[in-house]
Amino acid sequence: MTSPRILIVDDEADLRELLEITLVKMGLDIDSASDLATARDYLKQHEYALVLTDMRLPDGLGIELVQEITAQYKNTPVAVITAFGSADNAVVALKAGAFDYLSKPVGLEQLRVMVRSALRISQFDEQPSVKVAVTPALRLMGQSAAMQALRAQIARLARSMAPVAISGESGSGKELAARDIHAQSGRSDKPFVAVNCGAIPEALMEAEFFGYRKGAFTGAVDDRDGFFQAANGGTLLLDEVADLPLAMQVKLLRAIQERRVRKVGATVEEPVDVRIISATHQNLLDCVGRGTFRQDLYYRLNVIELNLPPLRERLDDIALLAQAILTRLDTEPVSLAPAALDALLDYSFPGNVRELENILERALAFANDGVIEVGDLVLKAAYTPKTVAVAEAEQSVAALAESKVVVQDAPALTAINDIPGSLPDHLDDVEREIIRRALSKTQFNRTQAAELLGISFRQLRYRMQRLDINAPE
Repeated sequence: MTSPRILIVDDEADLRELLEITLVKMGLDIDSASDLATARDYLKQHEYALVLTDMRLPDGLGIELVQEITAQYKNTPVAVITAFGSADNAVVALKAGAFDYLSKPVGLEQLRVMVRSALRISQFDEQPSVKVAVTPALRLMGQSAAMQALRAQIARLARSMAPVAISGESGSGKELAARDIHAQSGRSDKPFVAVNCGAIPEALMEAEFFGYRKGAFTGAVDDRDGFFQAANGGTLLLDEVADLPLAMQVKLLRAIQERRVRKVGATVEEPVDVRIISATHQNLLDCVGRGTFRQDLYYRLNVIELNLPPLRERLDDIALLAQAILTRLDTEPVSLAPAALDALLDYSFPGNVRELENILERALAFANDGVIEVGDLVLKAAYTPKTVAVAEAEQSVAALAESKVVVQDAPALTAINDIPGSLPDHLDDVEREIIRRALSKTQFNRTQAAELLGISFRQLRYRMQRLDINAPE
């Protein structure tokens, strides 16, 4: 059984020798080239488990080799070596299809980690049985054209180490997409750690992300690893990344660029090997424009963008999704009456797949004889968007009216003398004013504001998005 073969392309003889010695000790066969022309000749003669190329070569740029390998040798991972501080070059290479990158001076342990990841990718490509074994575990369901295209894109993304930014409406399956990318990658046997960035108190963020040493602060009775260490070797999902405060964004940017973290209370940094996937229902570019999200972090996270379609754009999947959800929720056979399925197909699903799950879970409580009828869905007049808005606003106002927030000079909740011209708009104004006052009272701490209002953090975030309530600039 032959050893995997690696091609090194670099015009610095000393660096080539260092890389060769390190990789030979790992039991690998090595070919070396000092320019693009020699590298191209090698590629015609051999199949490689990894190509490692410098960005600047005597007869051209390494990015040219990246593009050629991506187009002509699709199963060959290629990584680039960039000069110190050339983060922009690394991003360009990743966008062009590079598997990963190393920064000069090259850290040998980081090199070994990257090569092991690349070899797992190559082995995955060469063994169809592995693919067959993984496919049933995929979480995103659907046979619509949109979902088939999405799954094909996820399969391509799984072969890279490039950061992925997943966007989509709430409830559309962003975390499931991230888990599918991880499951099909060479890191599938390593940890997948999902972090809700909006649910962590700002004062604890650094300790939660990077860990801390014993005695670093009151209550730190033992050493503790953070999210980066927990995900080491695997994938770290930063869910709702737009909710990160600016101070934490700076620290996160450094951790991603340097691939090293320092625990709170520690004096030295430690290397981490983590693939970053971020997700948000907000438009990150708009957040950059408003000054609430750093532009440099945006470009580091948004190397490759994956957009999830809302459920209303893939109605062909509703029957399949509904049956899968019902099978998971109930041990007894349950089916949808034809009229009930038609009602679901006519609904707009503002809450996407998560809302479909809630509707069906509620319907099971009302269904008789194993069949869900239209009335069991409790959609009522949900086919009319305006009616849905009115119902949601009424429920919101009722819940908020019972909260602890005292609202003065706000639109009256009761005893309305004049009938408003638009009931939904009036109710939105009432709800918006109450939420703004709660946020003001808590210095815009959304976790505390949600507790004050007697609703969950997720409910508050959804309402803020719907009512266009943003953090003060």
